[in-house]
This record gives sequence, C-alpha cells and structure tokens, in this order.
Amino acid sequence: MRALTWQGRENLRVETVPDPTIVDPTDAIIRVTSTAICGSDLHLYSMLGAYLSPGDILGHEAMGVVEEVGSQASRLSPGDRVVVPFGIACGSCFMCRRGLQSQCETTQVTEEGKGAALFGYTRMYGSVPGGQAEYVRVPQAHVGPVVVPDDGEPDERYLYLSDVLPTAWQAVEYANVPHGGTVAVVGLGPIGQMAARVARLRGASTVIGLDSVPERLAMARRHGIDVIDLNDVDDVVAAVRERTGGRGVDGSIDAVGMEAHGSPVAHMGHSVVSRLPDALAEPLMEHAAVDRLDALHTAIALARRGGTVSVVGVYGGAIDPMPMMEIFDRQLTLRFGQANVLRWIPDILPHVSDPADPLGVLDLRTHRVALEDAVGAYDMFQKKHDGCIKVVLDPNASATAAASVDS
Repeated sequence: MRALTWQGRENLRVETVPDPTIVDPTDAIIRVTSTAICGSDLHLYSMLGAYLSPGDILGHEAMGVVEEVGSQASRLSPGDRVVVPFGIACGSCFMCRRGLQSQCETTQVTEEGKGAALFGYTRMYGSVPGGQAEYVRVPQAHVGPVVVPDDGEPDERYLYLSDVLPTAWQAVEYANVPHGGTVAVVGLGPIGQMAARVARLRGASTVIGLDSVPERLAMARRHGIDVIDLNDVDDVVAAVRERTGGRGVDGSIDAVGMEAHGSPVAHMGHSVVSRLPDALAEPLMEHAAVDRLDALHTAIALARRGGTVSVVGVYGGAIDPMPMMEIFDRQLTLRFGQANVLRWIPDILPHVSDPADPLGVLDLRTHRVALEDAVGAYDMFQKKHDGCIKVVLDPNASATAAASVDS
C-alpha cells in the first residue's frame, strides 16, 4: 500500500510499504477514505524526531471502510463505514470505565511513562502505524471504531469525530463555562475553531476567539464568534476584559500549545534539540525541555478570578515555568489532558448527524488533496500558505488531481 512515512526532520516521503494484517483477535483492517493532518503532526514533522524512526507511518485522524475483522471484533462487519479515534483504548479497564480512555491501562506505554497508545505518534505513544495511508490496522477494534451512516454524505461530515471534535468538546467541558457564561479561545486553528463553536452550541453567551491569521479570523466570524485580531491590539487582556465587564472570562481555552510564537529562546531550543542525535536529544526533551508558553500564559491571564483554564494544546516541556503566584492568588483551576474520544462521542454524534450542521463540520476543511501530495500539504499547513486551516488527504485520488480549496 501507499503511506506517508517520516524520514527525518521536515523530510517526509509517500512510499510503498507492506499492507497491514490482523495481528490480534481484537484487530480490524480499515481501508482509509479520508485522513487529516493535525497540528500535532507538525510537532513530529519538525521537533520530535528523536522518538521516530525512518519509515514510521504518520497520522491519527482517519476514517474509512472495514475490510477485515479479527475473531473478537465481531461488532464490526466488512463494509461498515467507521471513524477511528486517535487514541487506542480497551473500554474495560479501570481508566476506561471512568471515561478516561486516554489513560487506558491496557494500552498505556508504560516503558515511556505515557498514557494510552496513539496512532502514528512516536515511540513515546507505542509506535503504532498511523492512518495517513491506504489501509490501517486498528487495535482494540472491538471498542474503538465509531460506526457512522453510509449515507452519501462527504467524509468531512464525520471525520472530525476522530480527534478535532472530541478534543474541542472536552476543552469546553474542562473550561467549566456556565450556561450564559463567557469563554475565550486562544488560537483559531481547527481545534480552536471547533471549541468556539461547541461553546456557542452549549450556551455560552460570549465566545471570544484570538488569532492573527486573517483566514482563521474570517472563518470564526462566519460562525458568530467575537474575534480579536492580535495584530490590532497592544493589550489582549484589556481587550477581553472590555468585552466581559472588566472581569475576564469564566473559562479560557488554550488551543495552541507549544506551537505558540511568544518565546524566541524556547523556539531556538526546540530547533537545536531537534537536530541533535537521538541519544542526546531524548534526555534533554525528557528532563530539560522548555515550551513556548505564550498561549498558556495568555489563557491564564484572560480567566477571571475563580475561573478555569482548559488546556488542549499539546505541550512537551519537562521544566516549563508557570506563574504560580498568579494562579494561586486568582484562585484559578487548570485542567489539562488528551481527549477521551469515546467518552464524548454520544454527546457529539447527534450534532454531527443533524442535517442543519450546527457545528459547521462542512466548513472546516480548506484543502482536500491526494495522499500522494501529502509532503507538499504538510509544508503548506506548517507555513499557513494558501489560506490553509485544515487539510484532508484522500488515498483514493491521483496526485494533484484532488486539490481543492473551500472559500
């Protein structure tokens, strides 16, 4: 089959690799029909190479059609249309029973001290081949894949159930925004876009989105979000407080993570470490890494006293400095964490299936390109060229023929 493979820092290649096969009785093989590029994939593209090996298959947002099932995955049948959650969970362990599938004790990568295994996301999370390929082996398929209607709707109707929507839903849940309350979303990439829409859907009276990219701001405006262009304000905290009676928001959401551009020193450190040999890079990342924390510090500053800061942007630092006195004095609650996809699917699926599309799932993807064009798509996504907000790769399209841009 054809698959996108990691070869080195900012060096990807679409190449022919062996087809996946059933290994465990709870496995399934999925023929991928759509697979998206996530902002977290950019971390692998440029920074986390110490935990990757040449030939590793990337990608953790995929959906497709069941081709084959193991003997203990009989809840699925060949021909089922399914979305594959990005985290791999057994559904029955102590953590899964408590709705914490991202901490599944069956798939935890204990040798790395990490939570549940993830598709396409380095040795730290199990080295499970990812979904940016024509086929993907899905472990724990007796629980994981979400069967969706084969109703002729485009894949983008359901694809974001794999990651974007559950992550956004959890972000709002963790922000603890009361009905009629206020929320600020730092970063209007795909997760931020959907977090802002989810907050509105769940009854927030004021949803403020912060970004500096014109296309992202325009998309958020289309969905009724009160946006602040960071290029136009000198004091973003004052701008948010002006919109919230001088108090700040009930909940703030950091939807950016370590991609934030607020610390040139940390950015330089990431760049240097990413170029070191693995034997040197790994201990530095695990014990001395510092993230760019501008987005997190902004989210902390925006929350009102007694408010909540919800963090779904990915961080990888081991010694990140935190404004502890401010957090303590202002009595803030901070909630972090990888999304527990299966916990939120029952809440989200009715909105996704609604023909009225209340979450605007059909207005998120800006580019759909052939899997064969994935290398260029990563570069475009990283550099935010051509109005790129969300890229979906199509394994069934020929190179260059599938490129499309939504206005």
